[in-house]
Amino acid sequence: MSDYVIEKVQEFVEALLPSLGLELVEIQYRQEGEGWVLRLFIDGSDGVGIDQCTKVSREVSFFLDVEDLVPHSFTLEVSSPGLERPLRSAADFERFKGKKARVRLRHPLDGQKVFVGLIGESDELGFDLLVEDGETTRFLMDQIRKARLTL
Repeated sequence: MSDYVIEKVQEFVEALLPSLGLELVEIQYRQEGEGWVLRLFIDGSDGVGIDQCTKVSREVSFFLDVEDLVPHSFTLEVSSPGLERPLRSAADFERFKGKKARVRLRHPLDGQKVFVGLIGESDELGFDLLVEDGETTRFLMDQIRKARLTL
């Protein structure tokens, strides 16, 4: 059921956001404590403000009311991904070139799974990371388990 809700909300939101100059970063739908939470993280090229989050929240609420996708009560949260935003696509790595990132690999590379450094050149296949020891390491997108900006 939760995969279905995520899929339908994602389809709606991904159609809505470009007209607002925004993109969907992440969507979560899960039980927390005794209630359910549908959480959307959105972003734009200049960040995202409260007014934009409010507008998206209203549109999504209306969509959910009309479609009646969720059979129980839940909380809808719409916010920015924050300073430690996840990096999921080649476009993310291009956009945040020069920023510091933490990258966790699926399998160790030279005995190491976690790398921290500055994002360098990128393309659709992968990206360079200038790691803290001064070396540049190339990572392919399919090697990445998780990546996010870091402070």
